[in-house]
Amino acid sequence: MDKADSTRNLLAARGQAPKGIVDPRAAARRLRLATYPPVATLAPFVEYFWLVEWDRRGCAPETQRVLPYPNAHLVFDAGRTAIHGVVRGAFDRPLTGAGKVLGVRFTPGGLRPFISQPLSSFTGTTLAADALLGMPAGEAEARVLGQSGDLAMVAQAQALLLAKLPPVDDAALLAARLTAAAAAHHGPVNVAQLCDSMAIGERRLQRLFANYVGVPPKWVIQRYRLQEAIWRLAQPDAPDLASLAQELGFFDQAHFSRSFAELVGSTPLDYRRSQMTAPVKAA
Repeated sequence: MDKADSTRNLLAARGQAPKGIVDPRAAARRLRLATYPPVATLAPFVEYFWLVEWDRRGCAPETQRVLPYPNAHLVFDAGRTAIHGVVRGAFDRPLTGAGKVLGVRFTPGGLRPFISQPLSSFTGTTLAADALLGMPAGEAEARVLGQSGDLAMVAQAQALLLAKLPPVDDAALLAARLTAAAAAHHGPVNVAQLCDSMAIGERRLQRLFANYVGVPPKWVIQRYRLQEAIWRLAQPDAPDLASLAQELGFFDQAHFSRSFAELVGSTPLDYRRSQMTAPVKAA
C-alpha cells in the first residue's frame, strides 16, 4: 500500500466523509464512514471499497442524502444486494436501527467489462448481481457482511470480483480518463471544452459515455462542478459565492444558486451556514 492509500485510509478511519455526502458534519455524528483501496489487479476497474455503519437504536429515524457521481456501485446490503447504476438525482437513505453496508465503487467505465449490457440500460435503477458474483446475491451478501471487521469484508468482496475478473478494456480506461478530465480542478465547463482538451469527437464521446458510464458527458461535467461546490462550502475556508460560481464555470451566481438548490434542496448560502454551526466530530 502506498503513502496516498495509507493517508486515505487514515482519514476514513477518522470519520471523514467523502465528497458526495450532503451535510458531512451531521453525517460524521450519524455514521461511521470508511474507504479502502483495491488491490492492484482490480485498480483498472475499482476506485475503492466503501463501508457505512450506523447504530440509531433508541434514536429518532434520520435520512442521509448522498449526491451522484458518474460511478456504478456493487452494494452488499442485507436483503438488497445489487448493482446500482448511476443515479441522476440525490439518493436518500433512511437510517433506523443498526446496520452496515459494504459497497464497491467502480471507476467510470470499470463495471462495463464485468457485464453484458450498456451502463445506460440501467441508469437510475439496479441490476441483479448474481451473474457478476458467480453465485446468488444472497449467498455473496452473507459471505461479505458476515465477516468480522472492515478488512475481512473488503477481502471477501475482492475475492468475489477477482474470481470473475475480465480482461482490461481500453475503452473503459478511456472513459475513466475522460471523466477524470471532466473532474479536474479548473477543468472543462462544457462538452466542447472536454472534447478539445482530450482530442475526441463529440459523437464518439456521447456513444462511449452511454455504453461505459451510463450518463451523458454534459451531466458528468455539471455534477462534478456541483460536487466540488458542496465540498468547498462545507470547509472552514469556504470562498464567497460569487467567486465560487465564477471558478466553477456557472454563468452567474443566480445560475449557480438555482442549480445547487435543485440538487441539494437548500441554497448555497443556507448550506454554508449549516456547515459552520458545529465542528465535525471524529468517529
